[in-house]
Amino acid sequence: MSLFGSLTAAISGLTAQSRALGHISDNVANSQTVGYKRVDTNFVSYLTSSSASMHLPGATIARPSYTNSTQGTVEQSENSLALAISGQGFFAVAASTGTSNGQPVFDDRQFFTRAGDFGLDQDGYLVNGSGYYLKGWPADANGNPDRTDLAPIRVSQQVFNPVATTEIELGANLPSSIEDNASVSTQTELYDALGTLHTVNLTFTKNSNNDWTMSIDVPDAVTATAGTVDLRFGAAVSPTTTPGTLGDLANATGSIVLPPSANAGDLAAVTFEVDFGQGVQTVSLNLGAFGEAQGLTQYGAEFGIRNRNQNGVPLGSYSGLSIATNGDISVNYDNGQSRVVARIPLVAFNDPDALQRLDGQAFMRTPESGEARITDASSNGVGKLVISSVERSNVDIATEFTKLILAQRAYTANTKVVTTSDEMLQDTINMRR
Repeated sequence: MSLFGSLTAAISGLTAQSRALGHISDNVANSQTVGYKRVDTNFVSYLTSSSASMHLPGATIARPSYTNSTQGTVEQSENSLALAISGQGFFAVAASTGTSNGQPVFDDRQFFTRAGDFGLDQDGYLVNGSGYYLKGWPADANGNPDRTDLAPIRVSQQVFNPVATTEIELGANLPSSIEDNASVSTQTELYDALGTLHTVNLTFTKNSNNDWTMSIDVPDAVTATAGTVDLRFGAAVSPTTTPGTLGDLANATGSIVLPPSANAGDLAAVTFEVDFGQGVQTVSLNLGAFGEAQGLTQYGAEFGIRNRNQNGVPLGSYSGLSIATNGDISVNYDNGQSRVVARIPLVAFNDPDALQRLDGQAFMRTPESGEARITDASSNGVGKLVISSVERSNVDIATEFTKLILAQRAYTANTKVVTTSDEMLQDTINMRR
């Protein structure tokens, strides 16, 4: 009968509204949780019988409706390692199941999150506020990511080993109008294998028009003078080159070695050897290109230096970590160098709202969500990385309070139906008296 049906329907309504209230309370409690995705409520009606002439009351249930694909507000953070995703992607993360020999042991299952409040822990891992470890592709010595290996990112804070100088670039102009036998000089620097800085003296002595002798001296080397070499410009070579441009190198002495050819456009570089007690170090001195107005030239009356560069690096200590918008993680050193150690990929799903929720704003894939597609940031629809930012909860407090009022009123109305149905049943029973 309809009285019993109304009792059943009202009681199911009470259950459904209490579950909706639980969803609302969870949302309000996590309104400030980084990366939290709110849970809406979807009410589903069950019917026992319904036709054109008769309808029997059924029941209703409350099902959670997930909003994993709805983005929260992206907010700037003072944490330089904080990350947010502008788009539909997720971070791949790992969960620790304990430790072994002082290092974390990771769960074999795959986890995903939008909570990007990452920071370095005591072991050098990037961990978010919920304790999940950020995973990425490790990079090789050239900074290229290995996309076949996705593992928790660990940053080493060891020193940057010194790199001995192998090449020096010099851009300078020799004055064409100075007298014969007059000299001009400059200095450049190089690093040995231990990262110690040394001075290289370069002296240019004019022999005649368009002809100079360059002397290379390294005062604190085992052999101070590396050697000399003649520099010929313009009309001093055959065939002649453009006036003021280097046309040939000749008469090398000491450890200086000439380039294999001096054709127009070829690299004008000599090599010399220097020894600081750790063995012979071969250095290339790049003077530009033959027949072109670059590197070493001879014009006018002024001696000038355009550039002096060398590729050696001193010993460097760890000074910080930086993340690029393409996901590259670089370790920075106090010697001005940096090294890419990993790249952060992003993960996309066909239906992110069907992911299974876990604690700590982490998710797991399900058959309904589809396979995890791991790709570079800003590609294949995963969105882009926003550096030094976090994604806030997508909960809107005003909306949740509106839902709260509606749930309260609906719950009260269902209790009224139960009370009324009970009174009507009591009246029916009392009819026999």
